[in-house]
Amino acid sequence: MPDDAPWRITFYEDRRGKQPALDFINNLPKWEQAKVYNSFRLLAEFGTLLGMPHARHIQGKLWKLRPGGVRLLYFTFENSQFVILHGFRKQTNQTPRLEIEIALRRVQELEET
Repeated sequence: MPDDAPWRITFYEDRRGKQPALDFINNLPKWEQAKVYNSFRLLAEFGTLLGMPHARHIQGKLWKLRPGGVRLLYFTFENSQFVILHGFRKQTNQTPRLEIEIALRRVQELEET
């Protein structure tokens, strides 16, 4: 991400110091990682103005980035910061409820700290 981008992108970190979304990205093939990082560049540059086909609102504070066949769930946190909460491979037209619930639990955990 450019250092002068108006928005900052970070990754959810659990209590054990793990970053599951980043681990998911790092295990993707290089060509898919390139799509993901291009989406991050767009998100950092355009922030909340980024829309379809790159980003889509899910519910409440939760949004998803849509780089190719990968989905990354995120939300806006304090100080112009996006937190990437969860990543998964797209398999259906709708975001599976289980994936949304994982991300929402992580939002709640971050807001309680």
